[in-house]
Formats: sequence, C-alpha cells, structure tokens
Amino acid sequence: MRKKCLNMVHELARKDQRVCFIGSDLGFKTLDTFRQEFPERFFMEGVSEANVVGMAAGLAMDGRVVYVNTIATFLTRRALDQVAIDLCQHKVNVRLIGNGGGLVYAPLGSTHLALEDITLMRCLPNMTVVCPCDADEMERFMLQTGDYSGPIYIRLGKGYDPIVSKEENGFTIGKGIAYRQGDDLLLVTTGVTLQQAVTAAEELEKDGISAGILHMHTVKPFDAELLIHMAASGKPIISIEEHTLNGGLGSAVAETLVDNFAGNRLLRLGIPDIFPDYYGSQNDLMHRLGIDAAGILQAAKRLLDR
Repeated sequence: MRKKCLNMVHELARKDQRVCFIGSDLGFKTLDTFRQEFPERFFMEGVSEANVVGMAAGLAMDGRVVYVNTIATFLTRRALDQVAIDLCQHKVNVRLIGNGGGLVYAPLGSTHLALEDITLMRCLPNMTVVCPCDADEMERFMLQTGDYSGPIYIRLGKGYDPIVSKEENGFTIGKGIAYRQGDDLLLVTTGVTLQQAVTAAEELEKDGISAGILHMHTVKPFDAELLIHMAASGKPIISIEEHTLNGGLGSAVAETLVDNFAGNRLLRLGIPDIFPDYYGSQNDLMHRLGIDAAGILQAAKRLLDR
C-alpha cells in the first residue's frame, strides 16, 4: 500500500507541476526516481516533523499540492500544533501520508504505534481523514487527491495487504462503500479491518448468520447517510478499527446513531485505553486485542445472543 501510494505521488507529479514531495528522514532510496526526475520538487528533511509540516504549508500557500510522508505517529502527534494551525486553519492543499497506522510497527513497541492518529486528525476542522484498505483502493483514492480542496490525512497499512477492494465499487472521498448486504448484522470497517470483516462474514454465513459490511474508507467527512440507510432495519452493528476506541471509527458510528435517533445495538471493537506493553507482529497484536476475523466472529455471536 505504501509503495503504491508513493508511486502514485510520482505519477501525479508527472501530470501536475504543482505536485511536490517532502519526506522526513526516510530511506535514501525512497522515491529515488521522483528525485531524479523532479529534483526541484523533491525535499528530504531530517527528523523535524513540525518544520516539515510548516514547510509544506508554505509551499501550499504558494499554489503547490504538497505530499508529506513519514511515520504516522510522528506526523500526527509530534506535529499536531503545526497541522492544526498551519494546515487546517488555512485549509491548504497538503496531503499527510502516515506510514504504519495502527499496529504496523508492533515490533518496535508503543513509541511507534499510531493508535490515536485518526482521533487527532478527525477532531481538527477542515481535515479529511482517509484509510484505504489495500493498494488497489489506494490507487483509486490517490487519483482524486490532486484537485481536492483542503488538507488530507492518509493512513497507510503495512504494505502487501491482501486485495479485498473491488473496482466496481469505485471510490469517492467522503462516501462509504456498501461492500456486502446482510440481514442479521452490520459490520462497519475502515482501513485493513475490511479484510478481517470479509473473512468473518464468510464464516458467519456458514452458521446461517447474514452479515452486511459497510466500508468507511473516509472517516471524516463521515458518510452518515449511508450508515443510517444500511442500519435502517435496526440490525445490531459492530465497528472494527485498528485504533483506540477513543474517538475513532466506532465513535463516529456511535455519534451518527445518536444524532439520528437510531436505536441499534452497537459493539465497538478496537484498542482499549492503553499503551500496549507487548511486542510481536501486527497480526499477533490484532489477534490478542480481538480485532481480527476470529475476534469479530466471537463478538458477533456474543452480540446476537443477547
């Protein structure tokens, strides 16, 4: 997913002279072909995220469309004030590409885990938050970023994630995707949790449980209309996110249901209010925290048994 995203930045730069790229202490081979082809539009800064965001804001105010790339937790948490004041307050066309959203950097421990990035970006006025599920969806999304107005936070997965998105579903920033219809239960996903939900829905079907899937690749602006439409029969809902439960996808779902007087039962799967103090792979931690297919399966049966 990351490789596809950065390759798309290069492709967009070939078509649009406004496109610039800024990296923060990335590997020297990152976008090497971009640097060679457009050296005047390629910048590799050091470990200085706040400075990088301010620099991007300046370029954007001069008419550029700026793509910034570094590790998600440093881009959102360390540079939060610059993102709020320099990017959001001025509604400039900067795209923040956050590597390793969620538990991707699990082998490096809590310092590198981006567990609250969606919350931090979602609460800022004028910020758009997009979490593609795989490389194919990333490509469809990136094609729309050149002329989109205002800052965007792009949450990247690990890379080489299984392709589960479908071209026929298309992609529009701010619009959810009704990925699968179901009568008994609605699973709401964002980012790579779509993969887990698809597997869980297939397993539930073997037990005679019909689960629909709503994929919310854009967490902000949130497609409240589609959620309310798919939840109209009052079926129970499970939100699944590789993110803290404080302020992310599940919170957006809950707020939408309350604001629209919907009485659906809601179970939120995500990361509790902790700094995980254990190591392992991304998949290990997702399993341990119950946000993989097995966890969704158990949660669905528990919810339907109530």
